[in-house]
Amino acid sequence: MGQLILVAEDQQHIRNLIEYKLKNSGYDVVAVEDGAAALEKARELSPALIMLDIMMPLMTGFEVLASLKNDPHTKAIPVLLVTAQSKEHEVLRGLELGAEDYITKPFSPNELAARVKKVLLKHTAT
Repeated sequence: MGQLILVAEDQQHIRNLIEYKLKNSGYDVVAVEDGAAALEKARELSPALIMLDIMMPLMTGFEVLASLKNDPHTKAIPVLLVTAQSKEHEVLRGLELGAEDYITKPFSPNELAARVKKVLLKHTAT
């Protein structure tokens, strides 16, 4: 059984691509399609990593990230933002809120898997 990754992405084709690549890289994946479900699953499952889209229904990725980092039970879980929002102020906001890394769409599935591996290795070593 691999490390559990929670993926929150509202676009089904992108969610399926991420889920497929991560499963083929040896991870267990739980995927949700909105921010509120992401927050609920994060608290329920305590995954090794959370991947958040920014523009999602019910709660944005920024709102989910802020809630995760303010909760003592989830604040240590690394978060990787995956989004089409690539303006500098948006990247900086995500990093300031506590995201480990930021990947912009469109992305290479191989780059995504490499960044996931790097973040998980960093957090496993600490």
